[in-house]
Amino acid sequence: MQNSLLFPIFFVVLLSTSCAQTRDKDINTPKTIDFTKELVVDGIQNGWGMVFLPDGAILTSDKAGRLLLHTSGNTKEIENPPKVYNRGQGGLMDIELHPNYGKNGWIYFSYASTEGDDKGGHTAIMRAKLANTKLVDIQQLYKASPNSTRGQHFGSRIEFDQNGYLCFSIGERGNRDVNPQDITRDGGKIYRLHDDGSIPKDNPFVNQSGAKKAIWSYGHRNPQGLALHPETGALWEHEHGPRGGDEINIIQKGKNYGWPIVTYGINYSGTKITDETSKPGMEQPLYQWTPSIAPSGMTFVTSDKYPKWKGSLLVGSLAFQYLERLELKNNKVIYREKLLDGIGRVRNVRQAPDGFIYVSVEGQGIYRLVPK
Repeated sequence: MQNSLLFPIFFVVLLSTSCAQTRDKDINTPKTIDFTKELVVDGIQNGWGMVFLPDGAILTSDKAGRLLLHTSGNTKEIENPPKVYNRGQGGLMDIELHPNYGKNGWIYFSYASTEGDDKGGHTAIMRAKLANTKLVDIQQLYKASPNSTRGQHFGSRIEFDQNGYLCFSIGERGNRDVNPQDITRDGGKIYRLHDDGSIPKDNPFVNQSGAKKAIWSYGHRNPQGLALHPETGALWEHEHGPRGGDEINIIQKGKNYGWPIVTYGINYSGTKITDETSKPGMEQPLYQWTPSIAPSGMTFVTSDKYPKWKGSLLVGSLAFQYLERLELKNNKVIYREKLLDGIGRVRNVRQAPDGFIYVSVEGQGIYRLVPK
């Protein structure tokens, strides 16, 4: 899915070819382009996370470990970011503001960390406050274990649900036959915590011996999209499949989403993973992409600035290098179209408080979509 210069060349070639496979014939090209793109933040190699501060500033993470604050046309590097394990798909990843950020100032980060006894790294969650151009009051809230030197499937997105719980995703770290179906192990899960990192008493596995108490759902591969549905408040997720079988899911308490027991995808080599696409006790995706688009970032459009898009879901495509718009009806995808076709690997998309859509493209920076 994502590639890296830190990987052997043959692995890069494998990922870049196997995710895309053949062109997607089921997606439409819009008849008219009703917006222009405006580059507002440049100089970012892999802008994974972005949030919008009350003063209009944009805070964004670069996977290699830089945290950047863009305000009034100027970009400054933030001091004291988390020390990251920058390998493969891991590094400094998502950012999210506390729902009451204006009062408490908490900012949440997901990143790959080397903390622990084992070699390598694993996904961690921390929170901190921003004092001028420096992070202060840093608190680590969760650290997955054990570490691994594998470079794939760290997740990771952060989202606060409608009740103020902190939700985040961690991928199965390439250990598909062990981690995603085992609730005593981290990886391949969606997690749910209080905003201070404590475990909610109503989490599904808090009373199960040996279980990771923070788990909310399991059986995931590599989730890199989380967003709340603006009307229902439900937590929506998307995740990378292997070759085919990228998924959109509605996340529910304690549910098993099947990976790798059931999947619509196959191995990168073309061999089967399983003959099963469904099984009792395992959730079906709301939608699955075959061929894989390699989804990253996700936002619902609620802004009046884009009347034709209102109610749509926007998802970045790393493999096909466009922004995908999905129209929905009764939790079903009824129409798909590609925007910004060929722009580059779209890492993230978010709707800002000002109503504009912002899109992060690897190797370029962050664009604002300006309606015509």
